[in-house]
Amino acid sequence: MILWPNLCLVSMIRSYLCNLYKSNIFLLTLLSSHLIIVNCQYGQLDNKNDKSIIPTFAAIFLGDFFYASELQKIAREKIGILPNVAPGSEEDTATKIALGNKIFRDNKLSSNHVQSCLTCHPIDGNAAGMDRQATSRGTFGQLGKRNTPTILNVGFLSIIFWDGRRDSLYNQAIDPFLNPLEMSLPSEGELLTRIENDPSYTSFFANAFPESPNPSIHSIRLTLAAFERSLISKSKFDSFLESSPLSLSKSELDGLKLFLDVGCTNCHSESLLGGSQFGKLDTTYAYNLNDLGRAEFTGNNEDNFFFKVPPLRNVGLTAPYFHDGSVPTLKEAVRRMNQYNLIRQMSDQEIELITTFLKSLSDKTKIN
Repeated sequence: MILWPNLCLVSMIRSYLCNLYKSNIFLLTLLSSHLIIVNCQYGQLDNKNDKSIIPTFAAIFLGDFFYASELQKIAREKIGILPNVAPGSEEDTATKIALGNKIFRDNKLSSNHVQSCLTCHPIDGNAAGMDRQATSRGTFGQLGKRNTPTILNVGFLSIIFWDGRRDSLYNQAIDPFLNPLEMSLPSEGELLTRIENDPSYTSFFANAFPESPNPSIHSIRLTLAAFERSLISKSKFDSFLESSPLSLSKSELDGLKLFLDVGCTNCHSESLLGGSQFGKLDTTYAYNLNDLGRAEFTGNNEDNFFFKVPPLRNVGLTAPYFHDGSVPTLKEAVRRMNQYNLIRQMSDQEIELITTFLKSLSDKTKIN
């Protein structure tokens, strides 16, 4: 239960902690800043003379604080803090990002003028960069082959697409326009012609590229990549890693500890918690055996059924899960991964804890 203690009690607790930790000003300041919300049953708060609860409260509070601080230290080492800017953004400008945003939203750049990048990667409001379909439909209603991943934080990825066929946003940028299962344009030339013939783009290109304002496939790639690199999300977990160990609730902390203990970071590694390696699910569950995954790009039979390990940031907002979108809930996804790869079998309660932690990875402006 969360209670709001009166100012007298807050003052008494501060005084007690002052005497207890007077040699550590930083710790005292941090502790004092969290005294407004207390996860503790106080009893009779109106008895201003009753100081007997203070040592008990302080012990509970400090225990929680040091538990969170130790987890923060371990998580910083095993996961790492997500940077505030994506690599490669040194020459990104506000005008390039604005132009990339315009291209990203332009449905006139699909074959029959009905679909844009935003259609499958909605980012406005509570949308988290994917359309929450098992597989998306293209501009003529054609069904896509794989689940659409979120575009949030894509600028930090070194592996693009489930099969890893692109290694940078620049190289990936115009693929969706030409893909017959997506926007279905016949050629790069058609994409360029449509942009050249639209006068609304003239000032955007002039502002983004004053020395070479004429549109080109190169400049289109640059601006789309710049816009996509700007789509960085920040979560409660980031606040926990960067500054305040008490940003996460007790159940979220317990879920994080379990996540670390059972080996989830063996695959879901680094600051994105995934996206940097490939994995194969040896499973009794049926997948589409016609989708060979990475092998379709490399031509190597040893890559059959290997797919990129997805990053887990915003995973609470991006159901359904796995490369084929076959798993509808986050809890079921955690349960299946426990069966596939983890070092021990987890209970239902532990699966619930990890699910709770994973939801703390959601962007603060979105809703789980």
